[in-house]
Amino acid sequence: MVVAAAMALAGCGEREQVAEAKRGYQGKPDGKPWNNEPLAHDSPRWKAGDQASWEAQIRKRQLTQHEDRRIRD
Repeated sequence: MVVAAAMALAGCGEREQVAEAKRGYQGKPDGKPWNNEPLAHDSPRWKAGDQASWEAQIRKRQLTQHEDRRIRD
């Protein structure tokens, strides 16, 4: 009974949660999305490194995902 009470009491306590940064991020840094090559063989194309063509492709993709436009067209 004493053990159960001690465990219940220990479960109610909370330690201070501090983020400990022992070492920095080890991975590679993120690049800009328009610097990547287009993905699958079937996906719309944009020129790698061209932000304007990438944004145009994203806008076009968003229009096809809008339910009202998809039903009307």
